[in-house]
Amino acid sequence: RLVESGGGSVPAGDSLRLSCAASGGTFTEYSVAWFRQVPGKDRSIVSMITWAGSRTYYADSVKGRFTISRDDAKSTVYLQMSSLEPEDTAVYYCGAKWSRSGVTFTRRLDYNIWGQGTQVTVSS
Repeated sequence: RLVESGGGSVPAGDSLRLSCAASGGTFTEYSVAWFRQVPGKDRSIVSMITWAGSRTYYADSVKGRFTISRDDAKSTVYLQMSSLEPEDTAVYYCGAKWSRSGVTFTRRLDYNIWGQGTQVTVSS
């Protein structure tokens, strides 16, 4: 089970750090991704990190502003979000997929374990 935390309401330009913790297990051999979803739209990839952190992926809209990292000792993946914009407002979900490959999985259907989501609201 995945548990997200760290969401909140902030003004544009601020920062937030989201956490995705594995409850009752470990992340060691999992690729983990952050997706976000706004009402009426499909869940879209924000960022992902392969097992052991060998590769990362960022959506164009967040490149240079967001950083994904993982601490396998804590079974936690982080998403550091900086220079937040109103367009970043969404529910953020983390997803996990067992994989020991270096493939950067970016599709929602690639992931079979999900958290409950955490709301991020950025005001202008």
